Amino acid sequence: METRVGQDLAVALQYLMQGQTVAIPTETVYGLAADANNEDAVLSIFAAKNRPTSNPLILHFADLPQALPYINEFPSVFKVLYKEFCPGPLTFIVEKSSVVSSFITGGQQTVAIRFSAHPFLQKLLVKLDRPLAAPSANLYGQVSPTNASHVYQQLNGRIPYILDGGSCEHGLESTIIGLQDNKVVIFRHGGITAEALQTALGYIPETKNKEESGILTSGMVKYHYATQTPLYLGFKPIHEKDTAVQITITNNLEIEGPHLILSNANLLEESARNLYATLHHADGLGMQKIYIQPFIDSGLGKAMNDRLFRAAAKFAK
Repeated sequence: METRVGQDLAVALQYLMQGQTVAIPTETVYGLAADANNEDAVLSIFAAKNRPTSNPLILHFADLPQALPYINEFPSVFKVLYKEFCPGPLTFIVEKSSVVSSFITGGQQTVAIRFSAHPFLQKLLVKLDRPLAAPSANLYGQVSPTNASHVYQQLNGRIPYILDGGSCEHGLESTIIGLQDNKVVIFRHGGITAEALQTALGYIPETKNKEESGILTSGMVKYHYATQTPLYLGFKPIHEKDTAVQITITNNLEIEGPHLILSNANLLEESARNLYATLHHADGLGMQKIYIQPFIDSGLGKAMNDRLFRAAAKFAK
């Protein structure tokens, strides 16, 4: 299969209406989309990514009214958060209606729904007038893509079209929330921080993002977001200074040998936007190992640490 890259919404729309998969830009990472009302198209997402069908997908809508036929209820507290943060990088776990295929939910009675802020995706969803099922547009378990070239590197020959919407604004996946005992809980840390949710809710949501809790939604498996080059947390030892690449948040550190910097201004927002792109870059250097400095465990740092811990778990001794 030839994989084309372009910015033609009409071409992307045509492929989607024909039941094929298309890589789409969002404000978080690129997604691999298919018509959510076409089960064969949905199954082709799993095939293209080598993703287990037990791992649920996220449904993308233009707005809440478009989503209502696909869910049984949108709780009042979610309406507050929707008004505050959407369209944007926030995903809601809600009870699905009967029209949502079990292939999308991994056989569960809940479904993840999201409202992306990317103008390309907004226009696609309005024109299509139905939801798109879309996980990240990468091979399963590998680093998420934040530009069209990242998608092409992993999915070339597996999908017909990549809609190039430029580099992703946030660079981290959406925050995924649900309700337990009438309280909002976080199933995946992401672009909307726990602190931002606290401001809107009046309390800090509990985090329940471990695989032992069951794979309710994307990003909960133990090994995920991994580079091909072995990745370790911390700083490289001196004897590996020339054979390993070091990634740090700032340039205020003296590092011998290959060294990549996430933010010259030492900003978490810039680091988050650059994290995956820097991991892709590091992976292409041909080094024996990648070392990365963990982040402060609050705000966006908590989301980035979550990704790094899952990526490094693949290489733990």
